[in-house]
Amino acid sequence: MSALVPLPVVVPLLGAAVTLLLSDRPRAQRMVSVVVLATTMAVAVVLLVQAYRFGPVVMHVGGWEAPVGIVLVADELAALLLVVSAAVTLCVLLYSIGQGQADVGETAPVTIFHPTYLVLTAGVTNAFLAGDLFNLYVGFEVLLAASFVLITLGGTEARIRTGSTYVVVSVLSSMIFLAAVGLVYAATGTLNLAQLAQRLDELPDGVRLSLQLMLLLAFGVKAAVFPLSAWLPDSYPTAPAPVTAVFAGLLTKVGVYAIIRTETLLFPDGLADSLLLVVAGATMLVGILGAVAQSDMKRIFSFTLVSHIGYMIFGVGLSTVAGLTGSIFYVVHHITIQTTLFLVAGLVEVRAGSTDLRRIGGLARVAPLLGVLFFVPAMNLAGIPPFSGFLGKLGLLQAGVADGTPLAWVLVAAGTVTSLLTLYAASRVWNIAFWRTPELATTRPNGRLPNLMVGATAALVVLGVALTVAAGPLFDVTADAATDLVERTQYLRAVLPGAQS
Repeated sequence: MSALVPLPVVVPLLGAAVTLLLSDRPRAQRMVSVVVLATTMAVAVVLLVQAYRFGPVVMHVGGWEAPVGIVLVADELAALLLVVSAAVTLCVLLYSIGQGQADVGETAPVTIFHPTYLVLTAGVTNAFLAGDLFNLYVGFEVLLAASFVLITLGGTEARIRTGSTYVVVSVLSSMIFLAAVGLVYAATGTLNLAQLAQRLDELPDGVRLSLQLMLLLAFGVKAAVFPLSAWLPDSYPTAPAPVTAVFAGLLTKVGVYAIIRTETLLFPDGLADSLLLVVAGATMLVGILGAVAQSDMKRIFSFTLVSHIGYMIFGVGLSTVAGLTGSIFYVVHHITIQTTLFLVAGLVEVRAGSTDLRRIGGLARVAPLLGVLFFVPAMNLAGIPPFSGFLGKLGLLQAGVADGTPLAWVLVAAGTVTSLLTLYAASRVWNIAFWRTPELATTRPNGRLPNLMVGATAALVVLGVALTVAAGPLFDVTADAATDLVERTQYLRAVLPGAQS
């Protein structure tokens, strides 16, 4: 099975090369892209089953054993996120194909979209599978390089302006990450994550804490935690709908994944737990207060994206199996739901000509299916029972109560308030954009929505509901993954046979 581990990285890269050669044959480009992502998802499912049943699947690239060579590791956490990310990227690709067939002009996807999108996918999968710190950095850089192209796709003034901010912030965070990588190597003589887990414990507390904070700073920018999140609400809404959706669903979660991986594997002593809890609470509240103050659907969803990153960091800061279980479950939930909402925003823009709440109305009457596609994930995000959003938040709040510290109780209160305000923000969008009389809108509905765009969005809505139906087995997987993260033994022995946690 180890031969399957590099395929989620290699297959999209090969697909990117093929689609680039097919730039003058758009139909062939689309077919290759769909086959590549479907193959990636199939491989990810096999890896998840293997990791769940038998433990981490390890690939030593080039036959060089760790810690000398590059190692790719598909444990339960990495494999689960591979499956979810592959499903999401495939649905977003189908949506973009539908949009490309329907749109004309500067907003239509160009031929460079497909190879760049596949390179982005390869960067995401490489980050999930990376078994050493430098390869994790490489994964970030690959996905960021592709994202620089995608966020400015079409070359409009607004996209170039906001894209410039995104590029500057990303480059600065990458410089911090690279500096942290250099310092870690200078202090330990290795970058292999399993070997670092053993050697970092030997460093003085001050040195270890300094390295931890540098990595948290780099990953915090990429995950868009407060106060490092100001760039996101201005950057994402101007990009094309498929690009915004995949950015919202995946790119920030790669940063969250990096925090989970490094905090549990490299820094299990909890020196920064209080800082993480404070940051989580501030991210929840500041993000959701920003959302309720907006009047554009895309900006509302961008601020809720920032806000709900706080739930994931909350679970990491608790440093317990229950907290990590809730955090991993919420990552899976949020990747699916947040992507869906941004795709719905794209459909609203196609149908009504705008996502500005001051200009649209009556969509539930003229496009009832669009109303359903919005209502289900919006209530899921708000945490209405019995959706997966409610189950994930409940798991995190219960973990906070079980922790019992004053700071954990503050986070429980912040999480509850954030959930209520998310419901308010979602209800406000529903009441204005979908429920109020069309006569109050200043834009007129356009023609029918493209079937492929609706179908791709509906598939993600169904996936979000499926997470609720399969919440029990999914919680079993996330609990198992969280237990392995806390114990570390399976990961260390898979990468370095004979290693002790």
